[in-house]
Amino acid sequence: MASAIRGRLGRLSLWLACLLSLVPARVAAELLVGDLVVTQNTSLPSPSSYLTKTVLKVTFVLHDPSNFFQTASFLYNWDFGDGTQMVTEDGVVYYNYSVMGAFTVKLKVVAEWEQAQPDGTKAIMQKTGDFAASLKLQETLRGIQVFGPTVIQSFQKMTVTLNFLGSPPLNVCWRLKPECLPLEEGECHPVSVSSTAYNLTHIFRTPGDYCFSIRAENAISKTHQYHRIQVWPSSFQPAVFAFPCATLITLLLAFIMYMTLRNAAQQKDMEENLEPHSGVRCCCQSCCGPFWLETPSEYLEIVRENHRLLPPLKSVKTYTV
Repeated sequence: MASAIRGRLGRLSLWLACLLSLVPARVAAELLVGDLVVTQNTSLPSPSSYLTKTVLKVTFVLHDPSNFFQTASFLYNWDFGDGTQMVTEDGVVYYNYSVMGAFTVKLKVVAEWEQAQPDGTKAIMQKTGDFAASLKLQETLRGIQVFGPTVIQSFQKMTVTLNFLGSPPLNVCWRLKPECLPLEEGECHPVSVSSTAYNLTHIFRTPGDYCFSIRAENAISKTHQYHRIQVWPSSFQPAVFAFPCATLITLLLAFIMYMTLRNAAQQKDMEENLEPHSGVRCCCQSCCGPFWLETPSEYLEIVRENHRLLPPLKSVKTYTV
């Protein structure tokens, strides 16, 4: 009797042990647990950032510590978010994004295995799981295209358009220099940019030759570009200088007109004073002769003829003792 009881207890303990060993496995089999791991042969500072036109390795890692799915077969349905889908039997795929942007990789995993039933038959069991990973694909900055004038006049507003060949940069630095030289750290004007194009404006106040030194960088690369420009003196000065100049020119013209009118008035007065008055006999020979005749003898002859006061001049001989 005692041996029979001990046998029953042994069978019961064995049955409980088998039951307890199955409990964790059944709990684990309720949901597929795992992670999507994305790797690339580059190291970028930004998390979840990767390069375009560079192969990505996407791996599904199943979490199965009890080895419940050891005999199961898997199907992987991949959706890379750019219109590309594929079905594989391997949890590792390689993919290359050709364009930059934000994408989400979606994966649906289906696990199937055979399980014995109480009636001795076998049934196909199936479990599924959905997983996703967000990716940010960026391009290296391959260069900067500069569109703008190369010759301009001073005091004119100049606009230069910068087109970035690659992913939008985090910041852009620029500075005017007499020569095209690379920018050092901390010697430029930083500007945050969120697109692949940017308009740069500037007003030159001094004529001369200048060079725009431009540096752009994003999370994965940086590049430089230069743009020469020649500034000529402007024929149109700003209003702040135009008003004093106009005032000075106006005063100068007024002074010239005043002097011209004054000289004309003085000349007219002199002409009126030189004209003879009525009733007064004054001829050129009697009144103005002394000023117009070249020698005193001519003047004396005229006086004798007019007034008949002196006899005509006779020749006098001179003797020296």
